[in-house]
Amino acid sequence: MREHALNEAVTRPDRGKKGKSATTGGDSRSKTRKRGRDEGDWQGEMLAHFIHNQLKVALALPVLAVLFVVASSGWTSTENLLSWLVIVLLTQAVQLILFRMYEDGNGPVRSVREWVSLIATSEFLLGAAWSLPLHFFWSDTGTLQNMFIIAVLMAVVAVRILISASFMPVVLAGAGVITFNIVLRSLDRGDPLYFAMGALAVIIGLFFIQLARRLQSAAREMFIIRSQRERLIDELKKERDRAEHARIRAEEASRAKSLFLATMSHELRTPLNAIMGFSEIISSEMLGPLPVPQYKEYAGDIHQSGSYLLSLINDILDLSRIEAGKRELREEVVDVEEQARECMRLVDMRARERNHQLRLEVEDGLPMLLADTRAVRQIWLNLLSNAIKFTPSGGTITLRVRKLDDGGLEMSVSDTGEGIPDEELRTVMDSFGRGKTAVTRAVEGAGLGLPIVNGLARLHDADVTIDTRMTEGTTVRVVFPPARVLDEGGLEAETAGRVSSPTQRRLIQLTA
Repeated sequence: MREHALNEAVTRPDRGKKGKSATTGGDSRSKTRKRGRDEGDWQGEMLAHFIHNQLKVALALPVLAVLFVVASSGWTSTENLLSWLVIVLLTQAVQLILFRMYEDGNGPVRSVREWVSLIATSEFLLGAAWSLPLHFFWSDTGTLQNMFIIAVLMAVVAVRILISASFMPVVLAGAGVITFNIVLRSLDRGDPLYFAMGALAVIIGLFFIQLARRLQSAAREMFIIRSQRERLIDELKKERDRAEHARIRAEEASRAKSLFLATMSHELRTPLNAIMGFSEIISSEMLGPLPVPQYKEYAGDIHQSGSYLLSLINDILDLSRIEAGKRELREEVVDVEEQARECMRLVDMRARERNHQLRLEVEDGLPMLLADTRAVRQIWLNLLSNAIKFTPSGGTITLRVRKLDDGGLEMSVSDTGEGIPDEELRTVMDSFGRGKTAVTRAVEGAGLGLPIVNGLARLHDADVTIDTRMTEGTTVRVVFPPARVLDEGGLEAETAGRVSSPTQRRLIQLTA
């Protein structure tokens, strides 16, 4: 947007003016710049800039012509002066009409080259009209009158060159015919004074033409650089639009995936509950003993597989809700240590089966946490389940909770497993991502534990980090920000903006 504004500021110097003319001129100049770029010719940009300048100073030469008529009325007839003034005004009116037609895109020609020829011709006619006083108002005896005419026409040449400096064809067409007539008239007089005036006119003309060439060269470089910059901006905009389109498609695909997973997982839970219920009835022989003992064992396997599948479906549902932004937090005061001990009790049997030792390290005076209790429990369980699965028999799994120096709260689970290779750290955090260890050792799981932990942590504005060393173990840390840590001293200040219910405020006061 800043580049666009800069382009507009360069090409629309009258943007700050109010009124219809400024708006119309801005739109027209946009059309002419586009035409020049479409033809791939910097000369089109130069011509548009020249026409814009001409329209801005359209009254300069008519005012000068009127002043010339007034000043010459003492030695020239009024009829001749008015006739000449009409000719000058008509030739300039024709030129201004051409300028307007070019800006509106309704001219008799289309290409820039043809417009250059047409406008240069109008400039030649205008210069010829201004040269008429050298022939009709010239006096064989009035040297002062003749010097005045030459001086005025030299001023006209200077003005035309300065106004048209960025466009050499018009400079040569207009100023050239006036200078030529001055020199011709001075030579015809055969007087040293007139020779000097003619030479001065040539020198001034050459000086201003050289100045115009330098200005044109600078303007040309400016237009070329601006054209290249605008092309680059257009390319960047196209790339940005493509990237935005790709991002939107990716988000739509992600939402569709999450919706599909949520729908399918929900539909699978209904028959799965029936499978688990009937398999449990069969395995427990509630309706009578089974004639074949293997049936009871098979029914137990069905129930165990159903439990695993239900757990997987629940994980998919949780992850899909998080990714779709549908997982909402029910914030309340959470005792993180209590949740850690409860989760340790839930996985204690699995840990014993694998001969693991569970340890809990908690600092004294641990503050409460403003969070979703179910989410905190789910974080603990997922981290513990991963540690149990990837820790060899006889290993140690340690749960730690501590308050950080910056006021945050850290939950971590450490194991003594094989560790995670550095190149797989990103993979294990992706949905359904599994490392080589999980694949080669056929460890059960779908790769949803850490992604769910990461998603639930983000909902709490918390960060998840993984520290791992091969053959030494892995530590996964979840760090909650200080805004969610409820210290006794500043409990009201910390929660006033986050808890809106009076009941919740009263509950926080009672449990702090």
